[in-house]
Amino acid sequence: MENIGQFLPLILIFVVAYFFMIRPQIKRQKDEKKFTSELKKGDRIITKSGLHGKIMELNDKDSSCVIETMAGKLKFDRSAISMEMSKKLSAPVKK
Repeated sequence: MENIGQFLPLILIFVVAYFFMIRPQIKRQKDEKKFTSELKKGDRIITKSGLHGKIMELNDKDSSCVIETMAGKLKFDRSAISMEMSKKLSAPVKK
């Protein structure tokens, strides 16, 4: 019984780290994967580097997409699209 008392703080630290760090990261990764798989032609998006555009083509083979911007068409990897910023861009405007 005494040995368990020595490991209790270590176990408690691991449990806290799991619920506050590991679990939210796994959920975020699942949400991002779902977001990138649900992208469709015509969606207005923002890349992680801040480039605004509209999806013109989606390629499932190499997980890329062609984005039309004011400068022309650019090919990006789907993982370069920002989930948070794209959701803000497509959210309805509140008055």
